[in-house]
Amino acid sequence: MATVTVEVHGRPYAVGCADGQEARVRDLAAQFNERVQGVADQVGQVGDVRLFLMAALMLADELQEAKRQAAVQNSGRAKAAAAAVAPAPVSEGVAEALNAVAARIEKITQTI
Repeated sequence: MATVTVEVHGRPYAVGCADGQEARVRDLAAQFNERVQGVADQVGQVGDVRLFLMAALMLADELQEAKRQAAVQNSGRAKAAAAAVAPAPVSEGVAEALNAVAARIEKITQTI
């Protein structure tokens, strides 16, 4: 298992991931950091936990909308074709990275 240090909202976070997933985790963290920075620009400084939560909710909303649109597009196709188009499961490395970030956020909230 590899460890990657990523920066979100100006702070470094050590994130564990599967070997070979380091670049992907860095890319995901960079995208998340952009979203957090956008939220901070809109609402000001409300604390990292709230910024992270707002950014995560925005990303979850986008994901849900993308899934809804995909379902609408696939509604007219046969079930076999729809199964072939279904989103791939989250890779184990990315899931581990998300779990590590969630644990870090929980730890931060306990210190506030």
